[in-house]
Amino acid sequence: MKTESEKLSPTRVKLTVEVPFDELKPAVAAATTKIADQVQIPGFRKGKVPSSLVEQRFGRPAIMQEAVNDAMPDFYQQAAAEAEIKPVGRPEVEVSEIPGLDGSEEGNLVFVVEQDVRPEFDLPDFSTLEVEIEEPTVDDDAVDVRLTELRERFGTLVGVDRPAEDRDFVSLDLVATIDEEEIETVEGVSYQIGEGNMLEGLDEALIGLSAEETTTFTSKLAGGDHAGEEALIKITAQSVKVRELPEADDEFAEMASEFDTIDELKDDLRLKASADAEGNRVALARNALLEKLLEELEIPVPEQLVMDEINAHLENEGKEVGDPHGEEIREDTTKAVRAQFLLDEINATREVSVEQNDLMNYMTQLSTQYGIEPNQLMQMLAQSGQLEQIFGEVQRSKALEVVLADVTVKNAAGEVLELDLSTPSEDDAAESDAAEVEAAEGGTESDATAPEAESTDDAADEAAAPTKKAPAAKKSATKE
Repeated sequence: MKTESEKLSPTRVKLTVEVPFDELKPAVAAATTKIADQVQIPGFRKGKVPSSLVEQRFGRPAIMQEAVNDAMPDFYQQAAAEAEIKPVGRPEVEVSEIPGLDGSEEGNLVFVVEQDVRPEFDLPDFSTLEVEIEEPTVDDDAVDVRLTELRERFGTLVGVDRPAEDRDFVSLDLVATIDEEEIETVEGVSYQIGEGNMLEGLDEALIGLSAEETTTFTSKLAGGDHAGEEALIKITAQSVKVRELPEADDEFAEMASEFDTIDELKDDLRLKASADAEGNRVALARNALLEKLLEELEIPVPEQLVMDEINAHLENEGKEVGDPHGEEIREDTTKAVRAQFLLDEINATREVSVEQNDLMNYMTQLSTQYGIEPNQLMQMLAQSGQLEQIFGEVQRSKALEVVLADVTVKNAAGEVLELDLSTPSEDDAAESDAAEVEAAEGGTESDATAPEAESTDDAADEAAAPTKKAPAAKKSATKE
């Protein structure tokens, strides 16, 4: 086989491939057998029809067309390897010559492929790079935020006789209709105003609504058979409640943690805030490095690849191809593709390895974002065939940290920061998971404080800080 490669642009090549008939013979024989297996000719058992009779009955062109169609993917893969290209997206193939149509065994199969490819670019010497971040601080406010989050877990929901306000909890009934046909009905669902994880426009509709009052609004459905369609939403508030927090005292510390005093609990929260601050420093430095590289490096992107990504995004949102939202996300989509090319190139040059605890830490972050148990999320990803994609995301994320070790990181004052780039051990991860299980088993929050969140398109944000852990709780009770 002979392959000629022509570079059409930094991200597109044309391959002209010639395959001698001798190399096509196995495919011709396989195509003849395939056709024979599919037809019934009087006097012959199925699959036992002589090849000469198959050719006589269906014609040489039909056999050759079948052979070319079946053999083309392998020939293309071989040509791409010979040309040493790194394909992305879908190839465009045009067959210009098919040999043997006249029954001879001479000539060449000739086809031309236009293919988008990964751009070629040089990575910088990372030891010469310098990035600046605004260093996170651990102060009393950071401790108070963590303490408030813990108190909210043990809060009590109390009914109020007034119209609903932002951050109130509403128990509601909901009916969605399209063209006067009832599409979906839910009763007694609990929702905190401002969460924004149900229907667009729900927060605005609920504010000002009192118990037993009803209102309507229109919104696009987020899931189901009618995803993306606009529906009339009727909601009735059953009750309006606020969350009263327990006093932050020794009694609360003993109830909500393994500590006996509020001062001991605050000291522990300060330690955890410090650990989070270190993780945030790494995340900030990683993102600053990525932004710097994307700004300084010329990384062209195939236009068709960007369009494919945009169309997939629109489809996931239930929107039609060509929807104006596609242009709104074009810049971010292009940037994401450039970032992927960059991180893949780092992986190729640094041979970044992914350990089991790297994958589990990433899965823990994802499960927190989606509100799903890590094992359940792992099963969902395995069933949908997305585990390989997740593995790639973990490897790309780790690639930045690998090269970050060579980069000088400074704070706003110009001081060089020493970052802890070590990956938590499996023992640390297991201890953290055990603490979360202990906290979860202590009790269950009311539905009103934990409305079910809908998943988003984004698997994980590159800038996301490490998951914050609440201290292990002896008990938990958000009471109605």
